[in-house]
Amino acid sequence: MEKDQPSLTGTQKLRTLFFATLYISAFTFGGGYVIVTFMKRKFVDELHWLEEKEMLDMTALAQSTPGAIAVNAAILVGWRVAGFPGMVVAVLGSILPPMVILTLISFIYQAFAANPYVALVLKGMQAGVAAVILDVVCDLGGDVLKTRSPLFIGLMVAAFLASFAFNVNVILIILAATAFGVVRAVWQHRKAARS
Repeated sequence: MEKDQPSLTGTQKLRTLFFATLYISAFTFGGGYVIVTFMKRKFVDELHWLEEKEMLDMTALAQSTPGAIAVNAAILVGWRVAGFPGMVVAVLGSILPPMVILTLISFIYQAFAANPYVALVLKGMQAGVAAVILDVVCDLGGDVLKTRSPLFIGLMVAAFLASFAFNVNVILIILAATAFGVVRAVWQHRKAARS
């Protein structure tokens, strides 16, 4: 799995994991969906610690469990890469930047919120975040299309339609997709047992 860095010791791996999640969290704006994209680029494409399918599965799990997607993804990536210590350092790396920034902002919130320049910066950031989220959608949607499974492609299209055309709550869509996945897994398991 670790094609590029086979000689890392446990401590070096934890340090790399911590600083990678710290960097990603500190310089990523737009929430969990954006962070997941950067995690994929770092841990799949650059470090080769995870396979693309694993990251896709972790993203699905992070989205469908309670809590912030970024923290959930950090827990899963950290655990997979270095067990319990990896989970701890990945979570610390993910939560430190927003915690520090929000603590500082809370002290100057009134001046910060009323500043017209800050408002303009935030508007500009919104446009950038929208582009990054679109990138995430294209990446994950492309992975589903690569399966060439009419079932998965149909499920993805149905989820988009339910969300955008019929304004179905995202939680209901995730629960329905989860139930679908469980039923399909049970059905395949029974089918394999009969063979």
